[in-house]
Amino acid sequence: MPRAGLLATFAFALLCLSRTVAGAEPLPKQIEMAVRAGAKVVTTFSAASQLKGWVLSRDGQYTMVYSTADGKTLLVGELIDESGKSLGEQYLAKYVPRPDPAALFDELERSRYIAEGSLKSPKSVVYVLFDPNCPFCHLAWKAFQPYERVGLQVRWIPVAYLMETSTGKAAAIIEAKDPRAALRENEEEYDLQRHQGGIRELSQPSANALRQLQVNGDLMHKLGASGTPALIWKDSQGEVHVKVGLPRLSALPSITGLPEQAEDDPALARFR
Repeated sequence: MPRAGLLATFAFALLCLSRTVAGAEPLPKQIEMAVRAGAKVVTTFSAASQLKGWVLSRDGQYTMVYSTADGKTLLVGELIDESGKSLGEQYLAKYVPRPDPAALFDELERSRYIAEGSLKSPKSVVYVLFDPNCPFCHLAWKAFQPYERVGLQVRWIPVAYLMETSTGKAAAIIEAKDPRAALRENEEEYDLQRHQGGIRELSQPSANALRQLQVNGDLMHKLGASGTPALIWKDSQGEVHVKVGLPRLSALPSITGLPEQAEDDPALARFR
């Protein structure tokens, strides 16, 4: 889920956060409500235009909000300076603790992924969080195909946040008798003009599929992934890496640990 989606959950967090802390300084009433409900104030900082930034946490997930100088109004959303740059991005990098992907790797391995490529004895493994309507996820699928043929296993973990049809399409893949074939159908029939996955959405996803998508979405939050595709892999030294977005094709050998593979798909031309 993009950072904007995390910020949008702040109102919900006021009702359901479960841990308690007390701050030494007077709190804006909205922040006080969150603390009383169990939120933890991780840090505060001086933001632009006399705003005060607040980083709140819940179960390892972080929300960043801003209060006005008089403490009466709370702002949730992006801050853009007069040159058009994102101040929120700067504050996020500086003040929000980074997740430890290594601590979450076991959770990735236990997730209900859809494996493609070399299934029995892969030479390397890459996990990918994907939305079935995500165009860059589709292009990642294309880019990995030559590497799958020489020993890569890609473990696709579906999430649903991008479009209204994402949940139904992701559920259709999860609930299919052959999820691997359903994933391939979604990508082979993908419409790049409309940014639509090729599989037909389920109008009434099962409770099990919805529960699995919630678990996958939570995992995405914990990894700090702001969008899809989110690639997670271990290098030859065992260090865990996370890359959000489609990498340049020249980066795939270092990600996969495999020799560079020829790729002539015109859809990938701008990523060479």
